[in-house]
Amino acid sequence: METCARSSQSARGADTSLFKTCCHSRATPPNPIATNPQSQTPIYPLLIHSGARAAMACSFAAAAAVSSAPTAAVRPVAASPAPHSVSLPRAAARPLRFAASARSARASRLVARAGGIDDLPLVGNKAPDFEAEAVFDQEFINVKLSDYIGKKYVILFFYPLDFTFVCPTEITAFSDRYEEFEKLNTEVLGVSIDSVFSHLAWVQTDRKSGGLGDLKYPLVSDVTKSISKSFGVLIPDQGIALRGLFIIDKEGVIQHSTINNLAIGRSVDETMRTLQALQYVQENPDEVCPAGWKPGEKSMKPDPKGSKEYFAAI
Repeated sequence: METCARSSQSARGADTSLFKTCCHSRATPPNPIATNPQSQTPIYPLLIHSGARAAMACSFAAAAAVSSAPTAAVRPVAASPAPHSVSLPRAAARPLRFAASARSARASRLVARAGGIDDLPLVGNKAPDFEAEAVFDQEFINVKLSDYIGKKYVILFFYPLDFTFVCPTEITAFSDRYEEFEKLNTEVLGVSIDSVFSHLAWVQTDRKSGGLGDLKYPLVSDVTKSISKSFGVLIPDQGIALRGLFIIDKEGVIQHSTINNLAIGRSVDETMRTLQALQYVQENPDEVCPAGWKPGEKSMKPDPKGSKEYFAAI
């Protein structure tokens, strides 16, 4: 027993010596190995390596140098954990967060709602505005979508690339029937990720050589791909747009959209028919247009009694 006590005192003395040598401080900080004042036995077991004790002493000294408050006496500890274990305070807010999450999950099962602005469908909502360079009448112009609000309907269509194969058939088809859209107070805008210089070169190429010739509406340049992305038609790994087409009313709201894959061209006739149906129901808000409706044909009342008149007439 005496031998163990002397060994313990010798160890504490060695710790104090290491502490003074490491810290080079005139002040005498508290012993890093706290003792129980009743039994004078170290709280931390003596199995800790003396080098680790020296490092611990330096840490205590650094903390004492930074703090301007006097060093508080070390309180006796009733029970010491194992040398390798660490006790962490329990987070009091976590059960509350879990409870709130559970209530939110129950509510989400009852109500379907969009997770954010980006999750809203395009149809029935304001069209994403943009301003970009375009080619029209072999000149460079600026086009801003919101400039048409309150003035005109807009047919906005995307195509993959200039100097390709399906694209010129669509672009020239819309141009050839531009006067019909104009009579319906509608502007046509074509968009691709090509530069205005590519658009200009394509317009200056004869149709018989795969070019466009003069067009009656602007071709917009989306070199940043931001317009294609905002309308949800950009193919990220290819950097080009799908064949998306959007009909935007005079309030700037998207009322119709179609998206074709790259190899499938669109129908100008169907675009025209859909535009006419849109304008009809906006002028006659108590009526709806059935499948394949064209101007002059019978429309439908959107109620059980009124709809029977339509079904009885066909």
